[in-house]
Amino acid sequence: MLALGLMTGTALDGFIDGALLDTDGETVTRLGAYRLHPYGEALRQRLAAAVAAARAWAFEGPEPAAFAAVERDYTLAHAEAVRALIAAAGLSPRDVGVIGFHGLTVLHRPPRVGVPGATRQIGDGALLARETGIPVVYDFRSADVAAGGQGAPLAPIYHAALLRFCGQNAPAAALNLGGVANVTWLGADGAIAAFDTGPANGPLNEWMEAHGRGGYDKDGAAARAGRVHDGLLADLLDHPFFDAPYPKSLDRYDFPAALVRGLSVEDGAATLTAFAAGAIGRGLDLLPARPARLIVCGGGRKNPALMAAIAQRAGVEAIDADKVGWRGDAIEAEAFAYLAVRHLRGLPQSFPTTTGAPAPMTGGRYAAP
Repeated sequence: MLALGLMTGTALDGFIDGALLDTDGETVTRLGAYRLHPYGEALRQRLAAAVAAARAWAFEGPEPAAFAAVERDYTLAHAEAVRALIAAAGLSPRDVGVIGFHGLTVLHRPPRVGVPGATRQIGDGALLARETGIPVVYDFRSADVAAGGQGAPLAPIYHAALLRFCGQNAPAAALNLGGVANVTWLGADGAIAAFDTGPANGPLNEWMEAHGRGGYDKDGAAARAGRVHDGLLADLLDHPFFDAPYPKSLDRYDFPAALVRGLSVEDGAATLTAFAAGAIGRGLDLLPARPARLIVCGGGRKNPALMAAIAQRAGVEAIDADKVGWRGDAIEAEAFAYLAVRHLRGLPQSFPTTTGAPAPMTGGRYAAP
């Protein structure tokens, strides 16, 4: 089936990632067209306001009105992204069997002792199906969380398929650098382990924007001009999350930019970059066997300071996913195309070793056009 996946990350980079994928939900047959569709600064600011409202809400009481206020326009922007991608590929809507629509995570709370997990993504799957004329699978995380799982990460089953598709010999590992970093490990016996390692682009982007230096550290220039505050870095890495066994997950704001408040722009960027890399190294130490190299996808792979810091502080070779035939900007969107097909076939998307679900679980909700 030709499936279309859509993803907008918590880093709020201003783009909807869209990708087409030929798959049966188990193997990958062909990587189709992909496109980054801008959704505009006005909508980005409204989404940021919805995220801020979600943090204040913290799953207590009625949902913020900001969710409903922005959800329709956010979903319509995705419909535009779908139409643009299909047109660019020379296709029509009837050529696409299903859309996997992740939505935007505005708040995520992993389960803790005595406190159940909760997760909230905005995005109206039924509206998207009506607008595009294509069936939509959405709300991928809620069922896993309701069953006691972390609800994240969900891409590992796709990362494993992609490692096989591209001929990577197991044991192998993939690292995604979005707002949060997550790792997927594939063993020689087909076993999968996956979890969030810690912060990635999220706090660094927040830090740069708060200081009027744009939405991210372009080319890692600020981090490379700054000095890592090693004492502060050691304190940050002393957080109990990094010693906790997997599976485990994070909300984007569990480690905010305020952790380096008081530093210069450059020193703050350098310290946050080192923090992300050090956390990745701590995560690799938890795996059944420490990988010698990581195939790195997500926006963070374009930051040379972060890639160099991973090599130095995590003690692993970090390889841009594009160099092994992957499409580093498209992988998360591809993953939700893959998961949508798995939903149609009743195949599991989360596992005890990826989200901590009590058993392999299907996920997502279906909306007919």
